[in-house]
Amino acid sequence: MGLKTPAEYVASLRDGRVTYWDGERIDDITTHPRFRVPIEVASRDYLYDDPSHAELRSFATDEGGRAHRIYQIPRSEADLATRVELMYHTSIVGLVSGVYMALMSVKDAVAKVNPQYAANIEAMYRHARDNDLRAAEVITDAKGDRKRKAHEQDDPDLYLRIVKRSNEGIVVRGAKLHITGASLCHELVVMPTKGMRQDETDYAVSFSIPVNTKGVKIINRSFAPAELNAFDYPASAHHSIPEGFVIFDDVFVPWERVFLAGEVQLASLFAQSLGLWERTGGLVEAVRMSQIFVGLAQLVSEHQGKERDPVVQNSVAELISYAEMLRMSLDYACRNYERTPSGMIHPNVLAVNVAKYYYAANYHQTIRYLHDVSGGLVITLPLEADLRNEESGKYLRKYLKSVPGAEPETRMRVYNLIRDLTADAYGGWQFVVALQAGGGLNAQRIMMHRTYDMATARARALAAAGATPH
Repeated sequence: MGLKTPAEYVASLRDGRVTYWDGERIDDITTHPRFRVPIEVASRDYLYDDPSHAELRSFATDEGGRAHRIYQIPRSEADLATRVELMYHTSIVGLVSGVYMALMSVKDAVAKVNPQYAANIEAMYRHARDNDLRAAEVITDAKGDRKRKAHEQDDPDLYLRIVKRSNEGIVVRGAKLHITGASLCHELVVMPTKGMRQDETDYAVSFSIPVNTKGVKIINRSFAPAELNAFDYPASAHHSIPEGFVIFDDVFVPWERVFLAGEVQLASLFAQSLGLWERTGGLVEAVRMSQIFVGLAQLVSEHQGKERDPVVQNSVAELISYAEMLRMSLDYACRNYERTPSGMIHPNVLAVNVAKYYYAANYHQTIRYLHDVSGGLVITLPLEADLRNEESGKYLRKYLKSVPGAEPETRMRVYNLIRDLTADAYGGWQFVVALQAGGGLNAQRIMMHRTYDMATARARALAAAGATPH
């Protein structure tokens, strides 16, 4: 128990988990080239003696121990602000472990329906916290024919479901898709993908099980090859994390690890709780990246000697507007926080959903401004090997010269980052993630309708029109 070292984290992954990648079953992910970069990324969250983030990364529990701060339940505005700051310095594997915050936020509502499930949530949260575990957010089902409900599919397993109940627990079967970092986590925290109706009780299920549980299989995919040159791929070479296609092949879950098993009235509550924290994390990343986009646009325009060009300035202004709208939205969501009955502080639900919608709906248009400023070199620039080659390198250094102070190598690094973030390995992945992570645009629209103070808006509209409310 207690905080792990990076080496102890790596050792904990040698537990017999069943993992596939590129058609190969990988029995030990800690020694396979495919997992080298992902494990390096996840391991950094266990650097508790790093002086730059030592205090930020861990906190003292009420019992006197120390735990990763991703497990600290915010009780004040300051706690929430610290959590947001942590998100800027934590890998996606650490961030998705915040799934237990989602569970803890619904614990009070769950207790009214089934006190044992609420006790199970509390126990699993403490187990993960005290053993310094990482957990995956496992929510999206295969879904099959989208015109049909879960129980109407030709194959009933296209939504994860309970196939057997006993005194010892439940047996589940199905698959969950797009599970970030599943192979790098210790626990799989499963939630319903959406609200369920009374005739879909077998599909209203939530639980947490170890990744190496019998019957669990993970098929991986990443946006990046195993080995990439960090000069040519400054983002993808260091940040690749696999997405998991997680199979549950008649998996047994003991009752003490079950949070929901047929109580359809709670299904949508579980799904919505995860969406809030996942969208908050996505918004933090959006704020960080949008500021980088502004910096890249400014650098490339300066290197071209066009920083005072009105067209360029207009494009940079659009990028600044986007970045500041996101930053201010995150700040507003945290300052106008909400509180659960048990005292957990969380960001304002409406504000987070509006901000996430704005980010996703305008992402592709915003990248256009960066590409417009940058020009064709974003995709045609030669590689580092050509720069280092004595014969070809002299031509690159000659013809990539521009304004005084803009070294050809620096220009190449700036262009490479623009390409990698927006037009290549990481960039292609991010174009989809911006829209789909935390639910597509419609998921945010639904939450806006549910949380907006429509009664006040209607009343004010009627008053402005001079009409009498009915």
